[in-house]
Amino acid sequence: MRRAKIVCTLGPASDSPEVIAQLIHAGMNVARLNFSHGSHDYHRALYKRVRDVAEELNKPVAIMQDLQGPKIRVGKFKDGPVQLIEGNEFVITIDDIEGDQERVSTTYKELTRDIAVGDVLLLDDGLIRLEAIDVTATDVRTIVQIGGLLKNNKGINLPTAAVSAPSMTEKDKIDLKLGLELGVDYIALSFVRSALDIHQLHALIPPQTHDIKIISKIEKPQAIHELEDIISVSDGIMIARGDLGVELPPQKVPLIQKRAIRMANEMGRISITATQMLESMTENARPTRAEASDVANAVLDGTDAVMLSGETAAGKYPVESVRMMASIVEEVEHGRGSPIHHGPQFIQHLRTFPNAVAKAASIAADELNVSAIVVFTESGATARLMMTYRPTKPIVACTPNERVYNQLAMYWGVEAYQIDLLQNTQGILSRVEKMMVEKRGAKSGDEIIIVMGNPAGAGSETNLIKFHRIP
Repeated sequence: MRRAKIVCTLGPASDSPEVIAQLIHAGMNVARLNFSHGSHDYHRALYKRVRDVAEELNKPVAIMQDLQGPKIRVGKFKDGPVQLIEGNEFVITIDDIEGDQERVSTTYKELTRDIAVGDVLLLDDGLIRLEAIDVTATDVRTIVQIGGLLKNNKGINLPTAAVSAPSMTEKDKIDLKLGLELGVDYIALSFVRSALDIHQLHALIPPQTHDIKIISKIEKPQAIHELEDIISVSDGIMIARGDLGVELPPQKVPLIQKRAIRMANEMGRISITATQMLESMTENARPTRAEASDVANAVLDGTDAVMLSGETAAGKYPVESVRMMASIVEEVEHGRGSPIHHGPQFIQHLRTFPNAVAKAASIAADELNVSAIVVFTESGATARLMMTYRPTKPIVACTPNERVYNQLAMYWGVEAYQIDLLQNTQGILSRVEKMMVEKRGAKSGDEIIIVMGNPAGAGSETNLIKFHRIP
């Protein structure tokens, strides 16, 4: 069984029912809907397609809505792309103009308020570098430090400026409303800078949908300094190495990745490692050796999930990319001496009874060599605690809640099953026995550990460990 999960971005290369089914068979656990692209009608149809295919295959698949955030871009050029020459001046203006060799507009109308002389502007994922030499009410005059071909709508990163744009734009609020209407399982918030950004997102989510999980994307330098606070108010983080690697020197990103994953593990939160993991498979049928090592090292770092972006959204080999990623993960997890089961000694700031029960169950499962840890969970919280301790035995999570059933697809080492809500412990035990035999091939005499709240069906906190033998 593969423990680390796989997130796949869906797009033109992977949005048909046939390819979605192939992705699930290949190992996709989470479908990412990237709201930087596509209309609402497109995402509405894609959401339904994923749900229909997953139901047909009887597989839990989480759906994550990834909000665009305040992406700053240049505008359009009158006569196509322009070549910026090192040493020349170039103007970025908030006026609505068609660009030329000397100037271009920007989508961000607060640019002249946020930029100061000496600030750096990185265009097209850092390929072009400008420095501000003069700022007026409407224009930022720059000197080209690193030139290149600048095309329409390319991104602008401002690594040295304090950007005043909120993490939630008006577009994001409209997109969020659609995501809530559809019933997405996770919402990924882009360009998070502090815990306040997550609080503002929570304020927009109605109480009846409070069980949607929030993933904070770590891609701004400011987020690195606020990492513990951000993780503490999030359900998980995504180490989005694309923008992070533009705004920070590339050599700093690997240690930031390791620190962020470790901190998320210690705080009992989900971690997703993302961006360019198998980038070459967008065009090629096989990854580079460096890419294989990148995926492997993320797994060794303790990431809960690894993510594919363009590889599955627009690449030539979407299914092969997932299959390759799954095989790399499995090879690492099954390798001799693999450290993937080294969970934290105790989850930070969470010295609670359910936490102690989860740790005890993990240790006992290893000591007794049981076949599985079976967790009965209505909210998913017990399964999250169990995964944090990285037990060597499979975590079989049973839930009556359909959203939780799908959310569990993201959880490290968790195999999810949806069962009826039962009001007594004996009824749950009988249902678990039946499920273990029918779904997992358990045999009479097999030993399992059951973790749940007692009394059953009453929303009780996790307080029961039962050592159980299949009759």
